[in-house]
Amino acid sequence: MTEILAVAVITVLAVVAPGADFAMIVRNSYLYGRRTGLLAATGVAAGVLVHVTYTMLGVGLLIASSTFLFTVIKLTGAAYLVYIGVRTFRARGEVQVDLENRTGLTPLAALRSGFLTNVLNPKTTLFVVSTFAQVVSPGTPVHQQVGYGLFMSLAHLLWFGVVAVFFSQERMRTLMLGAQKVLNKVIGSVLAGLGVSLAFAPSH
Repeated sequence: MTEILAVAVITVLAVVAPGADFAMIVRNSYLYGRRTGLLAATGVAAGVLVHVTYTMLGVGLLIASSTFLFTVIKLTGAAYLVYIGVRTFRARGEVQVDLENRTGLTPLAALRSGFLTNVLNPKTTLFVVSTFAQVVSPGTPVHQQVGYGLFMSLAHLLWFGVVAVFFSQERMRTLMLGAQKVLNKVIGSVLAGLGVSLAFAPSH
């Protein structure tokens, strides 16, 4: 239950914190409409599954081959959570979005834009790796790890689906951007606190 709660909290906070995926979904939804934004959100969720797949394989190998190296990765992941927590807390809440180039996007192009933005984002790699390093232990069943990965993907799909709905309506844009300023403070504080607590938590 502790593992599940940790995955849920870290995932939700990391997804809501604005980054490259957020800026891309905002742009696509604002310029091209709700359908394009939702397709891009689906692409982001698919990209998360790629990160989860190679992370599960890598973390599993580390656990089996080197306890020391796995511990190093675990502590590095905790430090990363503290880092992004501090960065998020200090962020002004202003997301830079390129609203030029209004050339229409086909459904496939919208999906591809979301997928590539996520897959090529090193921050997503670090997020998934650090989260798995904190919660996965030698006793964690594979099906449970798969469940964590599916939850991460679904959380991205749901959140960015909400973003797409909001930003496809111009009057909602200011409301949501304003809320980000408050969210950054809350999200940053909790992520940094989680990073510290997980770093000092006893190993499974």
